[in-house]
Amino acid sequence: MRVRKLTLAAMALAAGLSLTACQNDDGTDETSAPPAASAPSSSDGGSGSTGSDQAGGQDSAGKTPNGTGGANGTGEDGEAAAKCRTDELEITATDATVGGDTEGTVAVDLKNGGGRACTLAGYAGVDLTTNTGTLSAERTGEQAPPIVLKDGENVTFGITYPINDTGGSGVRITGLVVTPPNETKSVTLDWPGGASLPASDSPGSPVKVGPMGSAGQGG
Repeated sequence: MRVRKLTLAAMALAAGLSLTACQNDDGTDETSAPPAASAPSSSDGGSGSTGSDQAGGQDSAGKTPNGTGGANGTGEDGEAAAKCRTDELEITATDATVGGDTEGTVAVDLKNGGGRACTLAGYAGVDLTTNTGTLSAERTGEQAPPIVLKDGENVTFGITYPINDTGGSGVRITGLVVTPPNETKSVTLDWPGGASLPASDSPGSPVKVGPMGSAGQGG
């Protein structure tokens, strides 16, 4: 009888342990399920809102200033992007030689009278008509950034040439031909500088032309 009671007690104890283990397993599964379900929710929320918002903010911060700046720049430049036409410019030339200079200087002024803003970029074409033919000026090689002229504004560039102090007649200058940058139509002006250039057999032109703004700019 005692052996049976012990066997029944052992079986009851084993059944109780087995039931406890099953309950613990179920409890573990139930308690671990919510974190597993909530983790994707937190992760999705973080990447979906914070990450996208930050990326969007960076894109906006990067694109908006550049875009706005580019748009404004294009707008402003767009208004003045068209080149200045010869017919829109009032072109004059004056003697700008200062006493004691080793070279003569002529200042050529271009005033915008076209009723709109326009752009002059680079060098004008400069030719001197002489008794021996046409003499083209060579560029000085200085930087020539674009210059935007509003209606009524002007810009000046310089022409330099050797002064004829040889005592001879030299090369007699009869006129000045100016062609605005990127234009084909020219304007012929009286030459306001020295009457002649010294005769020379040196290659190249002794007359030099500077870029727009090289002789000062006024309004």
